Amino acid sequence: MNYFSSNFKLGILGGGQLGKMMLYDTRKFDIYTCVLDASNEAPCKIASNEFYQGDLMDYDAVYNFGKKVDVLTFEIENVNVDALEDLEKEGVKVYPSSKTLRTIQNKATQKLFYVDHNLPTAPFSRFAYTSEIKEAIEHGSLKLPFVWKSAQFGYDGMGVKIIKSVQDLDDLPNVECITETLVPFKNELAVIVARNVSGETKTYPVVEMEFHPEANQVEYVICPARVPEAVAKKAEEIALKTSTAFNHVGLLAVEMFQTYEGDILINEVAPRPHNSGHQTIEASYTSQFEQHLRAILNLPLGRTDSKVGGVMVNLVGVEGYSGDVVYQNIEAIMHMDGVTPHIYGKKQTRPFRKMGHVTIVHQDLSEARKIAENVKNTIKVISK
Repeated sequence: MNYFSSNFKLGILGGGQLGKMMLYDTRKFDIYTCVLDASNEAPCKIASNEFYQGDLMDYDAVYNFGKKVDVLTFEIENVNVDALEDLEKEGVKVYPSSKTLRTIQNKATQKLFYVDHNLPTAPFSRFAYTSEIKEAIEHGSLKLPFVWKSAQFGYDGMGVKIIKSVQDLDDLPNVECITETLVPFKNELAVIVARNVSGETKTYPVVEMEFHPEANQVEYVICPARVPEAVAKKAEEIALKTSTAFNHVGLLAVEMFQTYEGDILINEVAPRPHNSGHQTIEASYTSQFEQHLRAILNLPLGRTDSKVGGVMVNLVGVEGYSGDVVYQNIEAIMHMDGVTPHIYGKKQTRPFRKMGHVTIVHQDLSEARKIAENVKNTIKVISK
């Protein structure tokens, strides 16, 4: 099929920043794109060829949108999977598949998948409702502390909480959830695996993630990870084994913990471009967004190695500020060598909302990390 400067239509479910960055490359290749998003102010609106407003969890909205396109992909997991299944039955190509997405959408199902496929992960328990957890603690079948995760609809640190006392459960939603053993870990790592329709597979270098202690969001992504080669190799092997188990098409971001004993445990996965791969735009031969397009269109996969060391800094709304966004001191960081800001196009900021990111590239990774710290301390996402 001719995808370039043709009548081919690519559909993207979700019009957020991941979709916007994917559109950088559809524009480069002149691939016609249609986007569906619930917000009329979605970042993708101005860059897509056709934009439709609709609820991604609504069957009719997703189904009717999918009938307009030749290949359908997504930049967010919270979409109506029943509609995707029916579209597949009617000949629309959906990548990653509805089967892959259905497994990943629910964290309980996702964890069971790891167990069934002998993939290493932290011990866990399933609960139909959060209210059942107190009873489990009382009976001694669950011990504090542990990690609580909503089974569905969590994102950007939402739907995850470390529970140190019974009182910590009081403000949580009474929903299907899992609890995980709180594993002491040395590093949080991630590997992005790309796999095209024909089965060609490539991995990006292992990255190291540093998280904000309160928001549970990634603050820095460091590539390559500052870990021994043996640790990186083990993480890559587990990511590839996970990819093989899912038999996915597109990108699969595998987030992992490195324990102090040297074990690698899967935290969770995302079947799409991912925050842990944003530095690939400047630092890699092929960005994760271009690679996702190559994979779902069954084109040859591009080189995944880095041209230079890269560090990514997330730009999130500062606590205490909500309203029309202002990027304070953005000119100051643009004076710094090797610094590239990406602004996502969200007009309204609020505390911890992802508003953009900054990539720092440098031959010396330790120097890049120092510049990243300077960037983080300089630019502030506030409101008017």
